[in-house]
Amino acid sequence: MAGFHVMADARGMHVQPKVRHITTSDLWDALRLGAEDFWAKPSHYVFLCLIYPVVGLILTRWTSGSSAIQLVYPLMSGFALIGPFAAIGLYEISRRRELGMDSHWQHALDVRRSPALPSIAVIGILLFALFLLWLFTAQSIYTSLFGAQPPASVGAFLRDVLTTSKGWTLILLGNAAGFVFAVIVLATTVIAFPLLLDRDVGAVSAIETSARAVMANPLQMALWGLTVAVLLVIGSIPLFAGLAVVMPILGHSTWHLYRKVVEPEQIRPARRPM
Repeated sequence: MAGFHVMADARGMHVQPKVRHITTSDLWDALRLGAEDFWAKPSHYVFLCLIYPVVGLILTRWTSGSSAIQLVYPLMSGFALIGPFAAIGLYEISRRRELGMDSHWQHALDVRRSPALPSIAVIGILLFALFLLWLFTAQSIYTSLFGAQPPASVGAFLRDVLTTSKGWTLILLGNAAGFVFAVIVLATTVIAFPLLLDRDVGAVSAIETSARAVMANPLQMALWGLTVAVLLVIGSIPLFAGLAVVMPILGHSTWHLYRKVVEPEQIRPARRPM
């Protein structure tokens, strides 16, 4: 590792990669390329892709067993907040496949040798902090409406949420708060991790570049965020099992989205001594 650097790159420089304007067709093409990456050698991704559903089942069982049924939906929707970090190994596989290198699933672990690992870790910690803050916010909204007493059962909880005015208020406020968290994560990390794997620009530049990419393509990025959310919900419905397919496709697709949004690094020719 070149050294522990987070705020800037290894040279202490604050790099600003150029971002492009993209179209809706670029989004669909990124999804198509992501699906191609996944289906090229799907058996190699089984180990990596099962982590997400297993963690989801464990968290759901834990919250249900702790009389925290009201947190099951926030947990499911909150996966979108930590998804960019959870898929980092998939970005590495797509990067290697693009370069014509061996893309066996074990190479997903090569991220640990990336010179940008400190920056990746810092942004990952920020995402996990946002995930915990989202759960705290969701619990606070529920408590403010229904009190500190947990739901007596799943049936009672569903009845309170779907048939009472407090329940509909919970749905509206909860989804509004979740939307704010999702926008923050989208704006700051949509291409941050792929950028760090490709170029060690530092955490600040990676977050800033993601924000500039969103500002340059607001409609396209909003559609991308909506597509990710819908696919994650669909993948979560059958006891999270669908995430074993949805998650890797979205991960690979995010790498190709990065390639479309950020211009390639321009290598400056070395100057000859005078």
